[in-house]
Amino acid sequence: MKIHKVVASVLLAAGGACALPAAAQNFPSRPVRMVVPFPPGAASDFLARVLGQKLGETWSQQVVVDNRPGAGGLIGGSVVAKAAPDGYTIALVGQPHLTAPLLSKEPPWDPFNDFTYIGNVASMPNVAVIGPGLPVSSLSEMLARIRERPGYYNFGSAGVGSSSHFATEMFNSAAKLNAVHVPFKLLGDALAEMYGARVHYYLFPLPAGMPALRDGKLKPIATGGRTRSVALPDVPTMSEAGMPGFVSESYFGLVAPRALPAALVAKINGDSVKFLKTDEMRTRYQQNGADPAPSTPAQFQSLMREEQSRVKKIIRDIGLKPQF
Repeated sequence: MKIHKVVASVLLAAGGACALPAAAQNFPSRPVRMVVPFPPGAASDFLARVLGQKLGETWSQQVVVDNRPGAGGLIGGSVVAKAAPDGYTIALVGQPHLTAPLLSKEPPWDPFNDFTYIGNVASMPNVAVIGPGLPVSSLSEMLARIRERPGYYNFGSAGVGSSSHFATEMFNSAAKLNAVHVPFKLLGDALAEMYGARVHYYLFPLPAGMPALRDGKLKPIATGGRTRSVALPDVPTMSEAGMPGFVSESYFGLVAPRALPAALVAKINGDSVKFLKTDEMRTRYQQNGADPAPSTPAQFQSLMREEQSRVKKIIRDIGLKPQF
C-alpha cells in the first residue's frame, strides 16, 4: 500500500511539472495588464508601451499599460503584489520600486519577498537639463553658477524617492552643490515651472526629457552615460564635461507577483528578450534615449539588490525620513 502511494505521488508530481510548460505555451489567452507605477510621459511609461506593443503582437492578445502613480510607486506596486501569480498582471519598474518601501512608514510590500523578477528591459542615462532660469552653456558653467549662490538655485524631480530625485542628489553630492529640491507629482507641472524659469535644473531619465528637448524649450547640458547617447550625439557626457568618472544611469525591468510559476517567468522573459535584441527595438529605444538591456531573471534581481544598497546609502547621507 505504501509503495502504491509513493508511486501515485511521484506520478502526480510529474504530471504537475509537465502541466506548467503546457500552460506557459498557451499563455496568454486573454489581455495582460502591465502596470506602470508612474503617470504617462514617464520613462517607464515609454518603455512599457513600446515593449507591450510588441508582446501583444506576438501573443495575439492586448497588453494594456495601466498607469498607477502615487506614493512614490507604492500604489502601483501594491496592485501587482496583491494580484494573482498567473502572468496576467506584471509591472515595469525602476529604482522607485526599491526606494518607495524605504521611505514608507509602514511599507505595504517588500521589493524582493513579494515579487518575482522577470528580467531587465532597458538602461538609460540621466540627462542634466536646464531652463531659462539658469542661462549657461556648459556643465562647468552650470556648476560654477550654482556654487556661487548656495541654496539659491533649485532642482525639480518626479517626487521624493523618484529616480530623478536620487539621480540629482548623487549629482549634487559629487559636484558639491547646495540646491533646493522641488518635487512634482506630474511631469507637465515640472516642465511648466522650468519653462517659466522658476525651476532651474532637472536630471531626467532621458526618454522622459526627450519631447521637451526636441522642442528646444529646454537645454541638455550633459548626459550621465559611459558614452554619448545616440539620441543626443552632440551632448557630452558628464565625465567629458567636467565630472571625470561620474556616471548617472537608470534601469527598468519587469516584475510579477510572488510565486509566478517558473515556466511563465521563462515565457515572458524569453519573448521580451527576443524583441529587445532586434534592430527595430534597439532603434526605437535609442532614438528616445534608452538602450535595450535584456537579462535573465537572476541578473535583474542581482542588479536591483546592488541598486538597493546604493540608494540606502543616499537616504542615510541626505537624511531622508519616511514620507508616506
